[in-house]
Amino acid sequence: MPETVLDAAPVVRALHAAFCRDASRQELLQLAATKIRASGPPYTGVYLYMLHGQTLVLEAFDGRPTEHTEIPVGAGMCGRAVAERRDLNIPDVSQAEGYLACSVETKSELVVLIRRHDEILGQIDIDSDMHDPFTEAEQGAVTEVADALAALL
Repeated sequence: MPETVLDAAPVVRALHAAFCRDASRQELLQLAATKIRASGPPYTGVYLYMLHGQTLVLEAFDGRPTEHTEIPVGAGMCGRAVAERRDLNIPDVSQAEGYLACSVETKSELVVLIRRHDEILGQIDIDSDMHDPFTEAEQGAVTEVADALAALL
């Protein structure tokens, strides 16, 4: 059994190949969302929010649509991750103060920042219908994809 569900290496290779074909920023973000979600459970919804001033703006997603297309820094788990400048692994969203629900089926959330050195560019926000599915290794795989995006955007 693999250590992680997400195999970051093929996702990173696909991003680099798309970049070499002059893919747009939006195409790169959408490719990342689609490839991550294609890993299957626990990846129910993958949302790529990019930071515009003090607002996170949804620029690509794969999975359930969300009404949260703009999130102020500090609001919900996504905004909190930026405000605190750290990734967040929320094993049970029902216990998270200030959680902004995208779907009633969502049980857990993983937010991994896309950063270039000290600058936060955005984040990969993942919803799961499973309780506590994101291990350290799984979070590390998502971080590999976030780091590739940071280098290519």
